[in-house]
Amino acid sequence: MGKKLYVGNLSFNVDSNQLTDLFAEFGTVDSVNVITDRDTGRSKGFAFVEMSADGEAQAAIQKLNGMDLSGRAMNISEAKPQEPRTGGGGGFKQRRSY
Repeated sequence: MGKKLYVGNLSFNVDSNQLTDLFAEFGTVDSVNVITDRDTGRSKGFAFVEMSADGEAQAAIQKLNGMDLSGRAMNISEAKPQEPRTGGGGGFKQRRSY
């Protein structure tokens, strides 16, 4: 089973190809997901990288955490599971007059 890594403090011009090439030095990269703003399509400055083996992921964290990429020191750690979203709020409720 592989590991999902959080990669933060990325320059806004870093793309998934750059991250794939960088992490591939440590093993098989299953996927790279650079998180982008829904409205502008611009990177939000972080990404998730999935590696095929735990050992490969740990090696990547040890070697790449704090490394400079495009002028910024990356923060790399094991990704935490996504918290379930609650509520749906924001709905409009019409009042009835009797």
